[in-house]
Amino acid sequence: MTGTTSRTLRHYDAIGLLPPTYITDNGYRCYDETGLVRLQRILLLKELGMPLNQIAEVLESTSDPIAALGEHVHSLGRERARIERQIAAVTATIARLEAGEPLMAEEMFDGFDHRKHKEEVTQRWGPEAYESSAHWWESLRPDDKQSWKAAVDQLNQDWANAAEAGADPESDRCQDLAHRHVQWLRAVPGTPANDPSGDIDGYVRGLADMYVSDARFASNYGGTEGAELVRDSLNHYLEANADR
Repeated sequence: MTGTTSRTLRHYDAIGLLPPTYITDNGYRCYDETGLVRLQRILLLKELGMPLNQIAEVLESTSDPIAALGEHVHSLGRERARIERQIAAVTATIARLEAGEPLMAEEMFDGFDHRKHKEEVTQRWGPEAYESSAHWWESLRPDDKQSWKAAVDQLNQDWANAAEAGADPESDRCQDLAHRHVQWLRAVPGTPANDPSGDIDGYVRGLADMYVSDARFASNYGGTEGAELVRDSLNHYLEANADR
């Protein structure tokens, strides 16, 4: 009924993810209602892209299956909304092509954006951080999304320009950029920077190091040199504002 093979069930049992309720004399694994609910949650979390080791952590951290399934329903609802937006976007593209009308990028790619980083965000900061930020992003209107992206692009370009000009990390120019950068991070729900009780210092420093070590992030600032300027400027900003 679940489409789960016996081999998969044996693997789940071996890693402690889903032990059977009991095993019959002829070797069949049997599961009661509690086991079936646990399997349903495992399958749902797998659909959301979560690796098995993190699924185990999530299952053990929630003792109320009804509340946990309610969260899954919300996640599935957001995923359904995203897919519906993709369908609408592709349908609109077909209609414009058939009518010989110009295509609109804002319309074409609605629903195709930020979830490409889902697994990485979940692994780094947990499923709650991802779901919170995903819900926030999907709740934005298309023009708000464009404004947000434009602001981020401008911030990245300003960093790259500062690096190209040889700006000093402790200069007013770079410290103003660092302030803007931290305020941008604070505005993203689900992150430690957005949580008043979160470790914003450790979070920002960790991101700053990642900007330099990960070429994908360094490219946002014109390369490694630009990323190093961002890192050094942010670190100085945190030190100068440690008591605020």
